Amino acid sequence: MTALQNIEEIYENRGGRARELRDAGKKVIGYFCCFVPDEIITAFDMIPYRIQGSQSDPIDEADAFLEPMACPFARSCFNMALKGEYDFLDGFVAPHSCDTIERMYHIWNSNKPSPFNHMINVPHMMGPSSDAFYKKELQYFIVRLEEFSGKKLEADKLRDAVNLYNRRRALLRELYELRRENPPRVSGTEITKVLVAGMGIPAIEHIELVLAFIEEVKQRPQPKPDGLPRIFLWGNEIDDIAFIKLVEECGAHVIMDDLCTGSRFFWEDVGQTDDPLDGITRRYLCTHCPRSLEPQAGNRKEDLENRFGYMKDFISRWQAGGAIFYIVRYCDTCELEGPDLREYLNSLNVPVLMIEDDYSTSTMGQLRTRIQAFLEMIG
Repeated sequence: MTALQNIEEIYENRGGRARELRDAGKKVIGYFCCFVPDEIITAFDMIPYRIQGSQSDPIDEADAFLEPMACPFARSCFNMALKGEYDFLDGFVAPHSCDTIERMYHIWNSNKPSPFNHMINVPHMMGPSSDAFYKKELQYFIVRLEEFSGKKLEADKLRDAVNLYNRRRALLRELYELRRENPPRVSGTEITKVLVAGMGIPAIEHIELVLAFIEEVKQRPQPKPDGLPRIFLWGNEIDDIAFIKLVEECGAHVIMDDLCTGSRFFWEDVGQTDDPLDGITRRYLCTHCPRSLEPQAGNRKEDLENRFGYMKDFISRWQAGGAIFYIVRYCDTCELEGPDLREYLNSLNVPVLMIEDDYSTSTMGQLRTRIQAFLEMIG
C-alpha cells in the first residue's frame, strides 16, 4: 500500500485510529480550532483529536439546541456528538476562538459531556498583557489535566512534545514547498487529505506518513506546463476535499492556503524557551486568524500591510494568480475580515472571488459556474 493510500484510508475512516488507541488504554482529548496546544495534551501521553464536522450528513438534531443561523460547521460537529459519533472522546476542550464556539461549549457540556471538559479563554487583542493572560489560561489547563490524569506534567516531556510537533511542522512546510513547482506534482486535494488525516492520529504516526508521502511525490515525473491558474485559498474550515477538488476540476491548481485546517495551524514553529510554556504561549497566540486583532498601525495602507503582509510572501513565492475566499456561512470573523483582505490583495493585483458556503457537499454544483467564470477571467 502506498503512502497516499494509507493517508486516504485514514482520511475516510476519521476517528478509527483514535478509537483503536482508546481501546488500548490511551485517553483521547477532542478539541476545536488552532488555539489548543497539541503539545500539552501529548505531554500527558494523551491523544489530541481535532474535532471535525461532516459536510455530507444533514444537521438533523443540533438545531434543537443551536439557532439555525449559527455557524454550520459548529452545528455539524455538535450534531455528530448528539448522534454518538464522539462518544470515544475522554475529553472535550474548546477555546474562545469565536462566540459561537464559546456558546456551543456550554451547550455541549450540558447535553453531551465528556469525562473531562474544559474551556480555554483566548484574548482577541494582541500584546504583552494578552501573552500573560493566555499563559495563565494554559497553566490552568495543565492543572485541570493533572487532576484528570492523576499525573504531574514534566517539563522535559513538554519540551519533547514541542520538538515533536516542530518536526511535524517542518515536514508539512516541506510538503507545501513542493506546491511551488509549476505545475505542482502534488494537488491541493491530496494536501487536504494529508492534513485532515493527521488531525486524529499521534504526531509520530503522522510524521511517518508525511515523510513517506513526500518521497512518493518526489518520485513522480514533472508534469508538462499546462498554463492553468494558480489559486491561493483563504478562509476558515475546509476538512473535506469536495471544494478544493471542485476548484481543481474546474481547471486550476490550488497551490497555497491560509486556512484553519491548512497552513495556519503549522506554519510557525514553537520557539525554544527556558520554560517551554512561554514558547507555546507566544506561538499559539500569534496564530494568524481573523478573530485576533493587531493594534492599528499607521494609516490605512500601513494597517492593511501590518495585518495581511505575511500573505504577500505566500502570493509571491507560490506565484498565485488569483485568490478564492471560502467562508463558512454565518462566520462573522471571516465575513468582517474579507472586504479588507480583498482590498489588500487587489492592491497587489490579485483578483479575488468571495464564496460563502453552507459547509455542505450538496452546494458544490451551484458553485461550479462561479468558479469556472472566475478562472476564465484570470486565465
